[in-house]
Amino acid sequence: MARSPTTSDVFNAVAEAQRRQILTVLAAGELSVNALATTLNLRQPAVSKHLAVLKEVELVQVRGVGQQRLYSLNAAALKPIYDWAATFQTLWTGRLDRLEEHLADLLAQQKGDTP
Repeated sequence: MARSPTTSDVFNAVAEAQRRQILTVLAAGELSVNALATTLNLRQPAVSKHLAVLKEVELVQVRGVGQQRLYSLNAAALKPIYDWAATFQTLWTGRLDRLEEHLADLLAQQKGDTP
């Protein structure tokens, strides 16, 4: 079965680890493709291809300064991922609450507070 194109949505775009690394670096501020390549120890053509995918789904923005192109994160485009992950928040919160209660019970037993 053929794979969906990586530019179809933000989920497919961030499925690739190097693209996530690029987004993480860009979260600190805008950079040129060469600066990204140096920071991530990747080849410039590979970074350019990844940036093209991220730009296609609007996860990055680009602005020209002279002959240089500076890329920045468009954090608002990450909202679909945030919204999807947020659906699991109550699951994790509930589990963490139960774990906290269990640890408190174990600590109380160690201190001899409960039989």
